[in-house]
Amino acid sequence: MAFGLSGVSRLGLCTSSPRRSSRAPCCRPDVAVLGQAAVVPPGAARRGLWALLLLCSVSIYGSHAPLLALCKVDGAIPFSSSAAVVLTELTKLLLSLLFLLTWDRRPLGAALSWRHVAPFALSALLYAANNNLVVHMQLFMDPSTFQILGNLKIASTALLYSLFLRRRLHVRQWLALCLLLAAGLSYSCGGLWDPRGSGSAPATRLHVTPVGLLLVAVYCLISGLSAVYTEAILKTQALPLSLQNLFLYCFGVLVNLVGHFWSGTDRAFLEGFSSWVLVIVLSQALNGLIMSVVMKHSSNITRLFVISCSILVNALLSVALFDLQLTPLFFIAVLCIGLAVHLYYGVT
Repeated sequence: MAFGLSGVSRLGLCTSSPRRSSRAPCCRPDVAVLGQAAVVPPGAARRGLWALLLLCSVSIYGSHAPLLALCKVDGAIPFSSSAAVVLTELTKLLLSLLFLLTWDRRPLGAALSWRHVAPFALSALLYAANNNLVVHMQLFMDPSTFQILGNLKIASTALLYSLFLRRRLHVRQWLALCLLLAAGLSYSCGGLWDPRGSGSAPATRLHVTPVGLLLVAVYCLISGLSAVYTEAILKTQALPLSLQNLFLYCFGVLVNLVGHFWSGTDRAFLEGFSSWVLVIVLSQALNGLIMSVVMKHSSNITRLFVISCSILVNALLSVALFDLQLTPLFFIAVLCIGLAVHLYYGVT
């Protein structure tokens, strides 16, 4: 991964005091915390743990699509995707409760109220709406077009991050985010090639309807808004992260359960589940907890870099498992990601 251990502190860990003098070095604008700075003590062990979390998240993001492909039976997903989401949220909830009882057992007393709990309901609703949009958008465009246009959520997240959290990004940082967007578009347009399908069926024609374009715009808006809103809540509340996750995933389980039964699926809840599906559920739950750490102690910008770097893992696994071949567009994407990391974080 291009970040490197030497640049870990630049990826969101602010090591200076929250009340620093004018002579003290300033933290980067993308890692300042709303209300109260999240100060992480310096040290090789702390930086190593942070790098390990980021590498783990990159690996999970990149392995998601290959794992889904391994779950397919006769080219189709044999299980209910909404049931998998419910199980993922439930796993996050149980892990958050475990972490809270194990590491964050400090008493909260009367400081805890519904004002701390209620904001997470909106986060759960936004995430659930986004997950449902992904399904409905497939009716108005082909999967390749969705994969290409879905990269626009990088731009929407960066704009909402700068606007609502009042984080001023420099021109160099905006250029880095544009390079991330270019990397995603390049990879989506054909970073991988299946030689087995070259001489059989013609390529699927790209198409999108006006309704599809509208849904893409709404999807990108909600995707950025849910991420930025959740980051704001996590940073403004002086509560343990495990407790905040507990609130968020309680609502997440309830909202997604309602969505699952509302969809009227004719499958049994656990029908079609295999060991690979359980691996997906557990890995996605773990990644959700890692992303909450990233948003609490770093920013959504770091999250965008993690997601973009995951295409490297996705490509390597696709080549190893499915005999796909890399195309020049993949190497263009890699180059864009490397330049973006250098421009934004100053990694040399």
